[in-house]
Amino acid sequence: MKLKSLIFGVAATAVAASGTWVSAQAEELYVPNLSYRTGPFAGGGIPIANGFNDYFTMLNERDGGIGGIKVKVEECETGYNAQKGVECYEATKGNGALVYNPYSTGITLQLIPKAPEDKIPVLSMGYGLSAAAIGESFPYTFNYPTSYWSQMSSILKYIDANGGLKDKKIGFIYLDVGYGKEPIPLLEKLAPELGFKWVGFPVGVKEMQNQSSQWLNVRKEKPDWMIMWGWGAMNATAVKEAAKIRFPMDKFIGNWWAGAHADLDPVGSTGKGYLAANFSGVGADFPALQDIKKYVVDAGKSQVDPEKIGDVLYNRGLFNAVIIAEAIKAAQEKSGKKAITGEDMRDGLELFDLSDARLKELGLEGFTGAIKGSCKDHEGAGAVFIQQWTGDNWERVSDLIPPMTDVVRPLLEEAAAKFKSDKPEWKTQTCG
Repeated sequence: MKLKSLIFGVAATAVAASGTWVSAQAEELYVPNLSYRTGPFAGGGIPIANGFNDYFTMLNERDGGIGGIKVKVEECETGYNAQKGVECYEATKGNGALVYNPYSTGITLQLIPKAPEDKIPVLSMGYGLSAAAIGESFPYTFNYPTSYWSQMSSILKYIDANGGLKDKKIGFIYLDVGYGKEPIPLLEKLAPELGFKWVGFPVGVKEMQNQSSQWLNVRKEKPDWMIMWGWGAMNATAVKEAAKIRFPMDKFIGNWWAGAHADLDPVGSTGKGYLAANFSGVGADFPALQDIKKYVVDAGKSQVDPEKIGDVLYNRGLFNAVIIAEAIKAAQEKSGKKAITGEDMRDGLELFDLSDARLKELGLEGFTGAIKGSCKDHEGAGAVFIQQWTGDNWERVSDLIPPMTDVVRPLLEEAAAKFKSDKPEWKTQTCG
């Protein structure tokens, strides 16, 4: 499998009986990037990979890396395919990998059992298995800044604040794979408690660009609101189909993977008013992004189109890199080592604390809400905001909306207990 190194690093070799990875010439921090620049979801994968790579390149060029050590990001193409994702994992883990970012719920589910065995954490940032938020049950898996279940609860809170949920019908259109189905248990639980009804409209991968039958059913069901868990070509198609049946766009909310420029640029003014959740800032008017432009893009060290800096998914990939960089810093401080291991990185992720003050120091003031993890909390239960499509761009239209943690946390604990109930050898941890 061909690996493409996007950030310069020094060649390394695996040595010692313990399997510890040591650089042949100098220490470096090795971070694989399981990207997908090809396949049906490349429109989302490309900007995510670019934002991820560019942030680390900026740290290398501006700061000399993290803690005096440069970061080496090595990209491995998965095509958003679970089998290829596992192949990439196996091909790179021996290089001293500190953490894996699968960028796919399917790949994440394959890597979760491997993480505690190989002692390399998995960060599925805002996707993957929601139950992984329970740190006692999943010591090596994290889903900062918030899980799918918490996000769904924030979206429901937005709906409740804008007309109420009681006696309303919520339509849920979703990609019919593990990712799309992930929040269904929460809907099933909350619907009777909050007094709303919901109806699902699954979209198969092969139907992403042909949803006429689903939207015919939407017209028959007449939901008060629509929520979408879509990805790739599904999103633009859904918005166009909603417009055809004259469903009100300001009652149609996508999740944070259904609210990117790549989704609405093809729709244009037809999608004006469409809403989406988000947890990372939109635009390039942040000092950190200006540094990326200066040290990376203008220097010819990026693959991004300069006009795409600040787009939703570029910033999403950048934010993923921010979380990793901050966790590396925390791991270095705790371990007293500059060249950390995967085990150290796991500790750093549990010590992760992205405060408003720290965001300002990073040049990302207002980019996202404060997020703090712990041994017990591998989610952070971060808040989301709602953005709206103006016809040619996104603008933020809400304050931060915290999740219904009091409702969601017990459900996550139940789901975690169920997940490990038939796995007697599953590795857990005890948190004080």
